[in-house]
Amino acid sequence: MSFKRNLAMEAVFVTEAAARAANSWMGLGDEKSADQAAVDAMYEAFKELPVDGKIRIGENKANGASKLFVGENVGTGVGSRVDVALMPVEGPTIVAKGEPNGLSVMAMTEGGQFLNLPELYMEKLAIGGGFPADLVDLDNEPAENLNALSKAKGVSISDLVVCILDRPRHAEIIAKTREAGARIMLIVDGDVSGVVATAWPKSGIDLYCGIGGAPQGVLSAAALACVGGQMQGRLVIRDKSDKQKVSDSGITDTAKKYCISDLASGNVTFAATGVTSGALLNGVTKVNNKALTQSLVVRSQTGTLRYVEAYHQFASSHG
Repeated sequence: MSFKRNLAMEAVFVTEAAARAANSWMGLGDEKSADQAAVDAMYEAFKELPVDGKIRIGENKANGASKLFVGENVGTGVGSRVDVALMPVEGPTIVAKGEPNGLSVMAMTEGGQFLNLPELYMEKLAIGGGFPADLVDLDNEPAENLNALSKAKGVSISDLVVCILDRPRHAEIIAKTREAGARIMLIVDGDVSGVVATAWPKSGIDLYCGIGGAPQGVLSAAALACVGGQMQGRLVIRDKSDKQKVSDSGITDTAKKYCISDLASGNVTFAATGVTSGALLNGVTKVNNKALTQSLVVRSQTGTLRYVEAYHQFASSHG
């Protein structure tokens, strides 16, 4: 059984529910409550999704998660058998502070899989679609990648915008990127949106690079598998704890450079709803006592991207 358009739309219902719940905590400084509200709402929404799903990327049971954890079955249990990757809130700190680029994200794949990666860091490098294969590479210096991309786009390096998470660990790559002549857009969190934005011309982002979460890398790959783009990822092993996680997961080649098809294969559906406004989507807003959401959904089978605006009966989930 193949994915149908109505199933893709039902995926949007799941991210809409999580985004609305998280947004009710927007700007209140309580990231744990924002995250938990999104988890609870997404969990309930999954009960109506007509799939036999298993979570491959999700909440961490070892950290006390009781819902939407890796290995949990979701959906009605009837319908397509799918791998699921999810993030009820990408960037709970963003939401708590009222900052941009907060998203609720999920992806499903049928006839393939999402790579089940432990909670580690990952080096990432991403550009949009329509370029020669292997145009950029994780092992290249920033100047080399920027030079190749500028030539492929027919622009000067000074016209390129590079998105990087604003972290002390990125001081060197930020300095080298500026030295090469490119401009930088620093983001405080939300590297899924940063990676995916490279495939959206209107975002103004040409390249994403830096170190972020490995699970977010899988979700980013799922999106790029649908809309087109190039991405490389490589695990970052920092200490003995990371080595143990890798050993427990069965990964043997820690130096492997993962491409999109390594991370997300098969018939992929990707859905996201804005929690706070950003490069990809508008956040949840209140209009005449209703909540207005903006979402996107795209399938790798067709490459068709749909934007969905919906009005919902407004209700606050906290008191």
